[in-house]
Amino acid sequence: MKQIQAQLPEPALKRIKPSSLVVKFGKKIRRHVDRVLAKNSKVGNLPVFESSAFSFTKLLEDNADIIAQEARAVLAQHDGVHPIHEVSPDHSRIAHDKKWKSLFLIGYGYRFNHNCARCPETTKILEKIPGLNSGFFSIMEAGADIPSHCGVTKALLTCHLGLVIPDNFYSCGIKICDKVCHWQQGKTLVFDDTFRHEAWNRASGDRVVLLLQFDRPMTLLGRLVGGLFLSGIRGSSFVQDGRRNVVERDKALGLKASSSPFYPL
Repeated sequence: MKQIQAQLPEPALKRIKPSSLVVKFGKKIRRHVDRVLAKNSKVGNLPVFESSAFSFTKLLEDNADIIAQEARAVLAQHDGVHPIHEVSPDHSRIAHDKKWKSLFLIGYGYRFNHNCARCPETTKILEKIPGLNSGFFSIMEAGADIPSHCGVTKALLTCHLGLVIPDNFYSCGIKICDKVCHWQQGKTLVFDDTFRHEAWNRASGDRVVLLLQFDRPMTLLGRLVGGLFLSGIRGSSFVQDGRRNVVERDKALGLKASSSPFYPL
């Protein structure tokens, strides 16, 4: 009996990733951190902003045709276009089907080199945007419906540039708090995604935007607090698992996939 017991494997200990602990801790303190960031915001704490309040939006709108041309070309190949929930399992609650997809150029401070090489003009424009955190093509197929949810941190603001918008654009929109917005071809929409929002595409065609996340303009205290919180997010499973998933899925398609650090202005 002793020999048999000695050969039995010891009960496996449940391993907890340090990055998982970071995510749990971040969720606990996020509300308190967001209060500090809101108080130290130089642009206020609005759900939706005037695009003209941010100088880079003109750069995006002036180059919308070039960006749209690259987006259409690369999306037509379907390589590197992945359903959001397959890239980031954290999004599975709000993106349970394959109708919300993405093609990443830059994500949370990491450059996806193969996709950037395929969209050189778009990448050059992204590199000129101060404090850029992420930049990718976001595709909502016809019939897509993204339920109400909130973003991760007030340290970042979100900007959409309309690239491929259905003819009946009123059937395609996003509701942020109690304000309903509709994307327009070649126009930007800037908002704070920590406010509850939902989106839908009830048109017959796809909706494609260039989605950017960038540093919210803040006081010194806000930049310090926001920077620390973002550092934790970048090192967490929320970002690192997503980064690995993009690279691994691209490699499975036979692409020369790799990621490297991106240093914003």
